[in-house]
Amino acid sequence: MKNLLFLAALLLFWQVPAQQMFTNSQWQEDLRFLQHTVHKDYPFLFKKTTAKAFDEAIEEFYKAIPEMQDHEVLVGFGRIIAMFKYGHTRVSFSESPVPYQQLPLNIYQYKDGTYINGAHKDYEALVGAKILEVEDKPINQVLEAIYPVVPAENEQFFKAYGGFYLVVPEVLHAQRVTETLKNKIAFTLEKNGKTFTTEVAAGKPQHDHLEYGEIRPGTDWAGARDQTNNPLYLKNLEKIYYFEYLPNEKAVYVRHSQIQDDPSENIPAFYKRLFEFIDNNEVEKLVLDVRLNGGGNNYKNKPIVTGIIEHQKINQTGKFFVIIGRRTFSACQNLVNELDNYTNAIFVGEPTAENINFYGDNRRVELPNSKLPVYLSFAWWQDKPQWENADYTVPHLAVEPTFTEYSANEDPVLETALSFSADNFIIDPMGYLTQLFMDGKYEFLATEAQRMVQDPAYKFFNFEAEFNKAGYQMLGSGQFEGALYVFEMNTKLFPESANAWDSLAEGYWKSGDLVKAKEYYNKAIQLDPDGPTGDNARRMLSEMEGGN
Repeated sequence: MKNLLFLAALLLFWQVPAQQMFTNSQWQEDLRFLQHTVHKDYPFLFKKTTAKAFDEAIEEFYKAIPEMQDHEVLVGFGRIIAMFKYGHTRVSFSESPVPYQQLPLNIYQYKDGTYINGAHKDYEALVGAKILEVEDKPINQVLEAIYPVVPAENEQFFKAYGGFYLVVPEVLHAQRVTETLKNKIAFTLEKNGKTFTTEVAAGKPQHDHLEYGEIRPGTDWAGARDQTNNPLYLKNLEKIYYFEYLPNEKAVYVRHSQIQDDPSENIPAFYKRLFEFIDNNEVEKLVLDVRLNGGGNNYKNKPIVTGIIEHQKINQTGKFFVIIGRRTFSACQNLVNELDNYTNAIFVGEPTAENINFYGDNRRVELPNSKLPVYLSFAWWQDKPQWENADYTVPHLAVEPTFTEYSANEDPVLETALSFSADNFIIDPMGYLTQLFMDGKYEFLATEAQRMVQDPAYKFFNFEAEFNKAGYQMLGSGQFEGALYVFEMNTKLFPESANAWDSLAEGYWKSGDLVKAKEYYNKAIQLDPDGPTGDNARRMLSEMEGGN
């Protein structure tokens, strides 16, 4: 009987919002402590946000605390830290003194929608369902609402980890997806051609059912696919790395999912064995799969990079492929950078979850009253020049898996690498298009640019930004005719981009054609009336008129 009473009390603890654990003044003191600590010891984190924006958010949060419950304050700290947009810089929910609940669902964003790809067996019937709404709100609106809480390095990081926040009722309430803190959350789902609404009850957070974000076999959770017939990237998940020979393709496949030594064989020994196999067998391709690799110790990357450099047999364009994705992060981003710098790798899949250059290696900062742990990064990792920094590494060959492919254990990413043909493949799109410009092949350049922009293989290549950059480089060196050609081509390729029209306007202004400059600034305002590009266009028009 005592055990039953204890169990009932435990369930009640997770289902009923706790009373206020800390006073308003204690939370406000903690907030000031955090603000002071960041300014004093971590001012270098102000790269993607400004100290001014940070302080303004602090003041707004400080004033709101008296009207908040503890869980709302917890999420509020999450929002503040997420402003830095570095995945290593975060508030630890799992170590928080404020209890929170979790829906027993594993949620993943695919190319064809957001799906429940795993659930506790109590909700097994929901596995494989596409999420249409949460609490009568469209799923895209809900994802947008929780985004500010996630310490998202980029959109890929959010795709990888946003689902963990989506299943926390405290986050849903704090971000006003729900009007009150609720134990049961309503989902509108679609499965097998039918649409239905159901409620899912939250309970104690669970984490031991996952392995690299996948449902671990042998747990009381159900997954969306047959785990007895795994694709290569989901085989042997109990190992950090393994390799397999694919005789039909004369290829070696390697999955490497942490930058750490496997207990059974360290990294140098594993790659020594791998390269010996390549040397002694009929191998024409090497595929290194790091799409699940969230990092580790980047000092362990050397044997991988040097081994590939030394093996000309596979270190050739079209023979060495690296699969990257939304979980490629931290020390694995360093590996990707080094492979990009020093090898002939072709990257396949989705962009990485990490900036090319980034802040990592955090320190735990414990807030004095609540003891809430906040992790603040202190180490700047720069493998590439600052002008080559970007939100992520872009794959040369873009492949976004669908839920249909995932649930059928298909791997279109690996298939793309294995079936690669050099025919009509351009590894450096801007280098290729720039050469066409230099050769004076303007009509062909326009045709090729249009073709490549529409080709899904180049989906993640930011043609608009690259053309804009090229235009400004010519404009800065006085090549007005060339700059205007590039800016105009950008508006044809991206006619709904306010920024493209704003740049074209500036090109005409600096080349002396004020009539066209005004026309295109007004076009930019029309496309972005309330945004930063529209504001800039209005300032430029005002400056032009003042100058006249």
